[in-house]
Amino acid sequence: MSRSIKKTLIWLLLLAAAGAAFYFYSQSSTPKPEELYRFQQIIRDDVTQTISANGTLNPVTLVNVGTQVSGRVSKLYVDFNDKVEKGQILLELDDSLFTAQIEEARGNVRNAQSSLELAQANEARMRSLFQQEYVSKQELDQAVQALKSARAQVETAKAQLRRHETNLGYSIIRSPVSGVVVDRVVNIGQTVAASFQTPTLITIAQDLTKMEINSSFAEADIGNIKVGQKAKFNVDAYPNRVFEGIVKQVRLNPTITSNVVTYNVVVSVDNPDLILLPGMTAYVNIAVTTHQNVMLAPNAALRFKPRNDEQDGDAPKPKRARKQGNADTPSGKIYILQQGQLQPISVELGITDGRFTEIITKELKEGDRVVVGEVGGSDNQQPGSMRMRMF
Repeated sequence: MSRSIKKTLIWLLLLAAAGAAFYFYSQSSTPKPEELYRFQQIIRDDVTQTISANGTLNPVTLVNVGTQVSGRVSKLYVDFNDKVEKGQILLELDDSLFTAQIEEARGNVRNAQSSLELAQANEARMRSLFQQEYVSKQELDQAVQALKSARAQVETAKAQLRRHETNLGYSIIRSPVSGVVVDRVVNIGQTVAASFQTPTLITIAQDLTKMEINSSFAEADIGNIKVGQKAKFNVDAYPNRVFEGIVKQVRLNPTITSNVVTYNVVVSVDNPDLILLPGMTAYVNIAVTTHQNVMLAPNAALRFKPRNDEQDGDAPKPKRARKQGNADTPSGKIYILQQGQLQPISVELGITDGRFTEIITKELKEGDRVVVGEVGGSDNQQPGSMRMRMF
């Protein structure tokens, strides 16, 4: 065998070995279909659908303490977070002006009483002279009228005195209820002016162990809310703790903002530990429907959409299934892996709790694995979708 033929055979053997190595390497490095996707199982459990809204915690009774008279704050007896009792003095206004007005009114009363005594004497004298026919009936009538006028002046002077004494009493601001001071807007030396609208000086929460949440629910959800329903909520201060309340009131007056109609729902809350504070934002969930022992699919499985779904003419599109009674039921599509290929399964959808959704189908059973996403990819959640706090 010539030298050139040997050389050619060696090169052919080397090329064949390289081809075989490349073939085996490509076969070993190609991922299996099961390794391309992430899966979760269909489960059977209870599911509760809730409606959610944000609200604000407030005391049940919040009293704004104002003043009926103007003056300068001379004494201040309470501060933020102080407990107060009904009738307790909160602050005092400078009473110098009120005291001077009272002294002036008392002088007016004494002057009026002196005029009354003189009028009484004149009336008695004129009546005696009239009986002796020394004066006319007209002169007697004038004396009687002067006596009545003097008595009226005394009553007017006494009324003015009572008014000034009342104003002096108003210069001492007392608590109308027992509770806790949650706000104070005045300081010593500050002048407050009473006008047509009484200024607020101090705000008192009557009982912080009883709170309520004022929340706004959409008109589409309001029909599912009834007085007495249980509500769960949490606050940013205690993100890992779930609190409970009771729906106290569904107010009929709507709020319309940018053509969006909402209704105020009041939730009653017990606060025995006083850890919930006025003004906290509450994230409220109210359970409206519960289905027991149903098949549940992860919401990520319902959101999943293969990349070639638009070119897959055989894949059924989501639609609304027609049920008995002409009622439309929402439907969706779930993918499973069969013989290395994605297979779509059409399902009817029930209620959801935000993580799992009730499904109705004969093609799936408890324990079946469904595709929830691609390895290294997202769950195909649409951008901008709403995220709610779930419990």
